[in-house]
Parts: sequence; C-alpha cells; structure tokens
Amino acid sequence: MSEPDAAPAGSAPASSNLVMRVLAALVLAPLALVLAYAGGWLWALLVTLASIGLFAEWLTVVGAAGSVVLTASGTAVLAIMGFCVAFGALKTAVITGLVGGAIVTLLARGMLVWAATGFAYASAALLASILVRQDPVNGFAALMFVLLVVWATDIGGYFAGRGIGGPKLWPRVSPKKTWAGAFGSFAASLGVAGGFAACGIGKAIPLLLVSAVLTVVSQLGDLFESAVKRRFGVKDSSHLIPGHGGLLDRLDGFVAAILVAWIIGFLRHGVHSAGSGLMVW
Repeated sequence: MSEPDAAPAGSAPASSNLVMRVLAALVLAPLALVLAYAGGWLWALLVTLASIGLFAEWLTVVGAAGSVVLTASGTAVLAIMGFCVAFGALKTAVITGLVGGAIVTLLARGMLVWAATGFAYASAALLASILVRQDPVNGFAALMFVLLVVWATDIGGYFAGRGIGGPKLWPRVSPKKTWAGAFGSFAASLGVAGGFAACGIGKAIPLLLVSAVLTVVSQLGDLFESAVKRRFGVKDSSHLIPGHGGLLDRLDGFVAAILVAWIIGFLRHGVHSAGSGLMVW
C-alpha cells in the first residue's frame, strides 16, 4: 500500500482519504480476523476469492482482462486449487496449479510472461495463506503475526511518511514513498514482535528478526506492485476498496510477507507445520 501524496496536514483531500481508509479497515479487518480465527474451509474460501480477485486485477493492470477465456480459466484453476488444499489434497492442488497455470499461460498468447507471473502470484498467495493457517498448533498465531506485521508496516509507513516526509525511497518506482515512511514501518513491525513476545507467544529475539524480515519483504512487495502498475501506466488496480484501491493495492505487502513466512516455517518444520516453524524457536 502506498503512502499518501505529500500534502498539508490539514488538507481536505488527505483527511478525506484517511477517513475512507479507516472506514474500509473497520469493515474488512474484523471480517478477516473472524475468518482467520475460524480457519478451515471458511478461511480457505476467503483466501480463494481474494486470490481470484488478485488474478483478475493483475490481468486488468497488464491489459489482458479483455480475454474472457483467460480470466475464466484462471478463475477455475484457482478455485479448484483452493478447494483441494482446503480439504487436505495438497498434491492435487499443486498439480492442478502447474497444469492449469501452463494452460492459462498459453491462452495469454502475446502476454505469456505477464499472465504466468500473475497466475503464479495469485497461486502463491492462495497456497501460503491457507497452509500457514492449517498448522493445528500455531497456525492462527502465525497468521495473526504476519497480518499484524503487515498492517503495522502499512500504518507506520502511512503516518511517518505523512507526518515527517523527507527524501523519497525510490521515486522512479513509487514517488509517494519516503525513507521516513520506511523506517516508520520498520519500527511499527518491531512493536508487533515485542507485543507477541510480551504475551508469551514466541521468543523476543527470533520474533524481532522475523518481523524485520517480513516488514522489509512487505515493502518490497509493495514496490513490486508499484513497478508493475507504473510499467503499464495504471494508478490503482481497481476501485474495489474505498480509500485503498483494489485487492492488489491492499494485499501486495501481505502476499510477499505470507509467502516468505511460509518458506521460513516450511524450512524449519515442514509443509504442514509452517506456523510452528515461524513462531517456535
């Protein structure tokens, strides 16, 4: 999620945008938290729908949304993957993704690379988000940790960028982002790690290190999405979420963070215990 345009602190556009962001968050955040707590097929359903939305918006950004067959094929494959992984058929989900992804890529014709990248992006978001939560012991804690680190990264960056301003982080890719915002994001994410450790959920040092990695990855995910939009001359991926733009604009950091979180957990405790691999050191 991008930082706001530089504007006077009391300006009407900035204040209006902040109000819309807060209202949207008050509606969407509780829904995400309730379904994350419920887990199982309910969380898988939300993740699958979001992943389908990510793929559809990606096609819109890169100018390939006009192909109904391409959009429908990608939607069908992601839906099957979500159903399979939700009910324990991970190998089937992966095979479906590989075969279906190849078909989707071929259907894109002149945009093979962009279609393949978009499908891989949505598929990775789907699999990692469900698999982290599926850990029966620490899945919910791990998912909450990632969500809160990403949210803290966004909020810290928003207020530090708006309140302090200063030199731009990477103006050619994202002209709104500042170094102050980046450091604000980093500090806020460390606060999340400290809070978890204080509550006895994980050890302080490992969680601080993991949160540092995830906040950097989250910001890189944001920059990646900004670079894609700039490549195609697009401001927002859609206008689905008031004050935030589209799902790509809202979830760019989360997609990168949850994928890296799952990789860390997988390397430590295996496919089905990634949550424990992330939280237990």
